[in-house]
Amino acid sequence: MTLSRRTFLQCSAAGVALAATGLSAAPAKTGKRILILGGTGFLGPATIEIAQARGHHVTMFNRGKTRPELFPGVEKLLGDRDPKKGEGLKALEKGTWDAVIDNSAYYPRMVTASASLLAPRVRQYLIISSISAYKEPNPEFGTEEAPLSTMADPTLEDMGKSYENYGALKALCEQAAQKAMPGRSTVIRPGYIVGPDDPSGRFTYWPARFDRGGEVAVPGAPSDPLEIIDVRDLAAWLVLMVEQGTLGVFNACGPEKRLAWGSVVEACLKAGSPTSKPVWIPTDFLLTQKDLEFPIWAPFVGETKGFHTWRNDRAVKAGLRFRPAADTVRDTLAWFKTQEKAEKGRTKLDGPTPQRESELIAAWRKASAGSK
Repeated sequence: MTLSRRTFLQCSAAGVALAATGLSAAPAKTGKRILILGGTGFLGPATIEIAQARGHHVTMFNRGKTRPELFPGVEKLLGDRDPKKGEGLKALEKGTWDAVIDNSAYYPRMVTASASLLAPRVRQYLIISSISAYKEPNPEFGTEEAPLSTMADPTLEDMGKSYENYGALKALCEQAAQKAMPGRSTVIRPGYIVGPDDPSGRFTYWPARFDRGGEVAVPGAPSDPLEIIDVRDLAAWLVLMVEQGTLGVFNACGPEKRLAWGSVVEACLKAGSPTSKPVWIPTDFLLTQKDLEFPIWAPFVGETKGFHTWRNDRAVKAGLRFRPAADTVRDTLAWFKTQEKAEKGRTKLDGPTPQRESELIAAWRKASAGSK
């Protein structure tokens, strides 16, 4: 898929995304040299598009295996995050940049290698971490000072069967960047990054499911909180952070004010098939069900009660802006309908099968009828 086609499919990015985030589409006063570690997945391409629209010079460093056709005019350096594999970081031994945006930080040893190598020739190291870096259970309305996750063996390079080590490894990656570039690092902890071009299929499940029509099993209650951030809003803010040289640690969760799960469902209803009908399944009943998970939503009880309540005051003060969730729903569905053919099903929807959904609705109705 060509870059111009991809940009069209994202409704994107340069003009529309910048307008929605409050950034001007006009080039920045001073162009920056930005190195992107990764750049071909989800957040990387959105960041590159906006950086280019703002007049910055972008260099990509990756293995050249994921969507190598993207950005034919961008400077590309080939290598591997693991210095022990292939050419390793050899391509980064020369060159200077104003900032590095590390989109592919998963293991601290590799972050240490890249950050240490680049430290003498880079002013700012911006690392994409995760809300998962915080220790569980998450506190309600947690700030950037909440305790971080740890692991017994910090040298272990294994996410685990259920990604149980993901958060602790992200926390260790943050610490590796901060140690290699003290006083010059920016740590970004996003929650669920959503929107057009998302290959995970988590948020996309909902607008796509409502577009399919019929009865839709919806977990929880309309008042449950939900935190998401549109990839275009996050990307625009990352570029702004580079332009302003902003340092520190930030929760990148949105929107600015509390978002009700029910309002997202309403947006999906409006964007999807008119035959769709939500069937709300209460949390207490869902907790009795085995082998059932819904993407994005988390029970607003017990250990997951604080999951969608992280504070983002610091990020908002630093310029993070959010488009309406309804816009994200609409644009995600429009993109998904096109990408099924354009990218041969790159996105795999993450949610219950139609059979499991029907079984759940039937079970809930039977249980609720019996309680009357």
